[in-house]
Amino acid sequence: MPTEASIPAPRRAPFAGFLKHGLKPVVFALCLLPFAWLVYRTFNNQLGANPFETIIRYLGDWALRFLLIALAVTPLRIITGWLWVARLRRMLGLFAFAYVAIHVFAYVGEHAFNWSEIWGDIVKRTYITVGMAALTMLTPLAATSMDWVIRRMGGAAWRKLHLLVYPAAILGVIHYFLMIKAGYQQPLIYGVILAALFGVRLYKNYARRI
Repeated sequence: MPTEASIPAPRRAPFAGFLKHGLKPVVFALCLLPFAWLVYRTFNNQLGANPFETIIRYLGDWALRFLLIALAVTPLRIITGWLWVARLRRMLGLFAFAYVAIHVFAYVGEHAFNWSEIWGDIVKRTYITVGMAALTMLTPLAATSMDWVIRRMGGAAWRKLHLLVYPAAILGVIHYFLMIKAGYQQPLIYGVILAALFGVRLYKNYARRI
């Protein structure tokens, strides 16, 4: 009968140490790269004739990309079985909100913080109305991302609130469609990706019921 000392210790999965301790810092640094590139372009006068418009559109693009990346975490886990990707979901969602917030801040800065002018713009321009509605939905999600808030709310209430990310993402894509006047390929790609992510989750929910 083998002794306890003769039983080999369970082997760690490849890259287990990195996935536990190194993954988040690496992804965090990667998420900062788009903003760092924008800062570099700003200080090197590479923003074109209308710097505010360049900044606003650049940040808006990355805000929507990060929102889709955050939404892709659960479908990726469902398809691949990679449980470790779930560790990134909250951080990616917060980065998405951060880029949204800076995007909106740049828009407000373009209007020199003239709130009456900004309000008139929100009411007049449908794409801005839609964008602000998406921001309104995302704000409570970012505000309730801390562990102590989740514990206080309770898991069920927290998950129900965070379902707002889905209509917010839809509004983000619509905002992009309404904003541009030509060349709809990019927002169409985002819309297809979003529909595919929804499809994976809907299929998973359907599979559970049958």
